[in-house]
Amino acid sequence: MKINQNNAGLAAEKLAATYLTNHGLKIVAQNYHCRFGEIDLIMTDEKSLVFIEVRLRTNPKFGSAAASITAQKQQKIILTAQHYLQENSKQHGDCACRFDAILMDKADTEHIEWLRNAFDA
Repeated sequence: MKINQNNAGLAAEKLAATYLTNHGLKIVAQNYHCRFGEIDLIMTDEKSLVFIEVRLRTNPKFGSAAASITAQKQQKIILTAQHYLQENSKQHGDCACRFDAILMDKADTEHIEWLRNAFDA
């Protein structure tokens, strides 16, 4: 049975969540949606709130996983993060925030690249 893109993406997100949890981060939310877009993972890293984009690119013909996080995609993530912070201000207050990316060319732990502070708001 062939795995479709949606299933592959969900598997990559689950793998990323496990990988990051094993590296000390704690899950706050997964697949947070609002009118601006979606954030794959929201986690805490000590006192920082981390918004994480997970990208799986198995075919290099369409560009790398990192290249797929365009300026337009970054802006959607930033707006979604701002919305999340407004909706959850009591829980997170004035905590430090950052945007990370998990990049994969195969859905396994040997092929994970974790970019901390992948972009700024």
